Amino acid sequence: MKKQNIVVVILAVLAGLLLAVWGMFAVGDNMPRGVTEFSREAYDLHMIILWICVVIGVLVFGAMFVSIILHRKSRGAEAAQFTHSTKAEVAWTVIPIIILVAMAIPATRVLILMETTAGYEMDIKITGYQWKWHYEYMGEGVSFISSLDSASNAARIKNSGIDPASVDNYLLEVDNRLVIPADTKIRFLLTAGDVIHSWWVPELGWKRDAIPGLVNEAWTEVSEPGVYRGQCAELCGKDHGFMPIVVEVLPKAEFNQWLVEQKGPQDDLDTSGYAEAGDSAAADTALTSTVN
Repeated sequence: MKKQNIVVVILAVLAGLLLAVWGMFAVGDNMPRGVTEFSREAYDLHMIILWICVVIGVLVFGAMFVSIILHRKSRGAEAAQFTHSTKAEVAWTVIPIIILVAMAIPATRVLILMETTAGYEMDIKITGYQWKWHYEYMGEGVSFISSLDSASNAARIKNSGIDPASVDNYLLEVDNRLVIPADTKIRFLLTAGDVIHSWWVPELGWKRDAIPGLVNEAWTEVSEPGVYRGQCAELCGKDHGFMPIVVEVLPKAEFNQWLVEQKGPQDDLDTSGYAEAGDSAAADTALTSTVN
């Protein structure tokens, strides 16, 4: 290959790699690594698959651009006169199969990890309503409604005169946070009392639909105490964008103290305006049958 051609190939490959790195790091357009075992596994899998795709893209588009530039008609290039190549056809069939199998093995392992709720230490029932969440610590006698906090709710109103930028965690703060202990495997039981919602906190590494009359399972085990924010990820009505989720993770001793403080007479959940009594009863019946 001529020196000029080698330079063109190298520049094409470097341009492809530079574009990929810029997109992931300079722009910051990448998924979070998260704070759970599953979220880290999902992130690592994502990066492996992404770099495989980057390498394939650089090779394929690099070959295309090099061929277009170096073998154009104005340079006197002539197309090869052949119509069939068994070796080429075998190669471009076998190589993609090997790549896909290599990608499927770690992906399957992560999917199995995602669905395995065995060994959980705590159950929390999550019920979605338009437009708030109801949390119940199963067997603990603790439950409460979590809604958009008053500061965000006031600032979101048209002509309120409040600058949303002046509100801390605008549209991502609630009046009652979901509090969970660190280093504890927790199973979530998700359902809804009216329409389909979706419970999503990116740092946990998953999201689950909350469907009326159906109970979905998910789990998490957070090792790092802190506050993690998310939102409803299913278009559930006009106030869908005002249905945040805030999870506060405490060390076990602090969580146990918080739980003791929360225990006591709990107000019954008022579902008027959120769901018909029949819908709420159906969701509770489905949950009871699933847990038992």
